[in-house]
Amino acid sequence: MAVHFVLLPDSLILDWAGPAEALRVANQLRMAQGQAPVFELHFVGPSAETRSSVGACISALEPLPELSLSSEPASIDCHWVVVVGQPGRTVGLDHAEGRAVLHWLRGLRLAPGRLELVCVCAGSVIAAHAGLLGGHRVTTHHQHLDELRAADPACEVVQNRVFVLDSPVCTSAGVTTGIDLFLHRIAQRCGPALAAQVAQTLVMGLRRGPQDPELSPFLNHRDHLHPALHRVQDAVSQEPQRDWSVPRMAEVAHTSPRHLGRLFAEHAGVAPLDYVRQLRLAVAETALQAGLNVTQAAEVAGFSSDTQLRRTWHDLGRAGAPSQWVRGAAASQVG
Repeated sequence: MAVHFVLLPDSLILDWAGPAEALRVANQLRMAQGQAPVFELHFVGPSAETRSSVGACISALEPLPELSLSSEPASIDCHWVVVVGQPGRTVGLDHAEGRAVLHWLRGLRLAPGRLELVCVCAGSVIAAHAGLLGGHRVTTHHQHLDELRAADPACEVVQNRVFVLDSPVCTSAGVTTGIDLFLHRIAQRCGPALAAQVAQTLVMGLRRGPQDPELSPFLNHRDHLHPALHRVQDAVSQEPQRDWSVPRMAEVAHTSPRHLGRLFAEHAGVAPLDYVRQLRLAVAETALQAGLNVTQAAEVAGFSSDTQLRRTWHDLGRAGAPSQWVRGAAASQVG
């Protein structure tokens, strides 16, 4: 998929460099695992060279692309257009570059899964001026909330949010929250285990917007920076079917079983085997929703039997029974 970072003069460098690094790391991790990279990064703008918010010049920018989805090569299944903020109390677009970007944005035809808009910080204000946010729930940096409302009264401005998702539009509150948003999108595209590894590589705790669904169990208990603990959690998430005892996890962490228990309690807030149970249950739920029966889901997730799956299901407070979560039945079990 292609990701187009639209750079105007004085674009806030962390708004786009942070998310771009997250995508680069995601590609790097996939290649290290023998998989193909997913994200094709492009830095585009109305001029071939521009200055950033900190004064550094960015050169060799690509021209604003002609995004005609019907003529795209088969390798490009989706485009993300990323619009970022600028320094200052208000967004100024009354210049040649600003007018060129607004004209280009107005020509986009957004479509979920094909052409999506991602706004970081005051990039939401730019998109609003282009008429792309009407009818959508959106957010922006707290200093620009009123400006965003004035730019497009037809959008619903949500405050006090890290990011807001309203497909095909995603918006974040600004600066470092752009990385939060891209970690979430990486999880959607490549799986939560990879997103957790990206966050670990960036030395960044995972978080979410208050209105978002509860974090996947793959991401729960990972808002810490302890490398040995992350190493164990990576191993468990990649192979939940293994016979994960505390001594075996301690071997991965290169520590004693007792010390591993202390690390889990201090940094993850959960006991080692409880973490394994939560992860296995998440795998089982996914398998059930994909159409596997209870016995098959138990085997895929690493439970010793379907009885153990059912016991864990009830111990962890899931509603109904596992058999009711088989694809087609899960919709009736919400709540």
